[in-house]
Amino acid sequence: MSAQLNQLLNIKYPIIQAPMFLVSNTAMVIEAMKGGIAGCIPALNYRTLPELKAAIHELKAAKVEGGSFGFNLIVNKSNIKYKDQLRVLCEEGCDFIITSLGSPEETINQAHKVGIKVLCDVTDLKFAQKVEALGADAIIAVNNEAGGHRGEISPKDLIVLLKSNCKIPVISAGGVGTKAELDTMLGYGADGVSIGSPFIASMEAGVTDEYKQACVDYGANDIVMTQRISGTPCTVINTPYVQKIGTKESWLESVLNKNKKLKKWVKMIRFSIGMRATEKAAKEATYKTVWVAGPSIEHTTEILPVKSIIQNLTT
Repeated sequence: MSAQLNQLLNIKYPIIQAPMFLVSNTAMVIEAMKGGIAGCIPALNYRTLPELKAAIHELKAAKVEGGSFGFNLIVNKSNIKYKDQLRVLCEEGCDFIITSLGSPEETINQAHKVGIKVLCDVTDLKFAQKVEALGADAIIAVNNEAGGHRGEISPKDLIVLLKSNCKIPVISAGGVGTKAELDTMLGYGADGVSIGSPFIASMEAGVTDEYKQACVDYGANDIVMTQRISGTPCTVINTPYVQKIGTKESWLESVLNKNKKLKKWVKMIRFSIGMRATEKAAKEATYKTVWVAGPSIEHTTEILPVKSIIQNLTT
């Protein structure tokens, strides 16, 4: 199971344990590295810079041959912590950074000065070519089977499109919950895969048992798109609460979003409200459950250690 991602990140298997807001933590990434894959955590999972520094130090101390660790940065204006987070990552060091939702130019320039690889989330060819021109080391091809904020193109079509037009490695994100599905993505030409949702129901994940069990109890047909978290369509489990509140933006938000000057502020407010609701659902049992996940939970049948999940994906 060798692909370009193996060489890029010096890992045994061509898999990145995808960064998941509120879910990913150092315990998961340490087990990922021990299992021969790369692990990634959203920098926003840490409220303060000292907490982020502590996580980096813990992961550096736990680093093993065949494993790799990195952090995800939201690089648009909605993340007011971005520049400080980037500075800390570059000062303290990590193997790679995954950028999302904005231009990665500054991240690429700063990270490359200290030998950190930069992989960029993309959903189409236009942005893929743009980040390649900026010097990205690889592309994370987010397809229409990914969890959270997903793309609109099928895994096969997106992989083939990007491989035909880009020279840097293409890492497929979305639609992998089994070894057979992983092999399929590699067969399409992907240089590796990014896998998130199957790791939610891991013993190491820092979320409630209710969230983990939901990934066991629900399947692909229970995943719906909602605009009520961040203002951008996001996949969640269709719990009774989600059914009750609906998945569309409110009438007022719809009207305000048509005003160019107000649209940015509406999205920022919706993002803030939605993230608080998501955090509460992830960290405590409540009837107001908004659990983010992708259709690959279809293959999640029990809560397992990260080590076992990796074994199921690779053997």
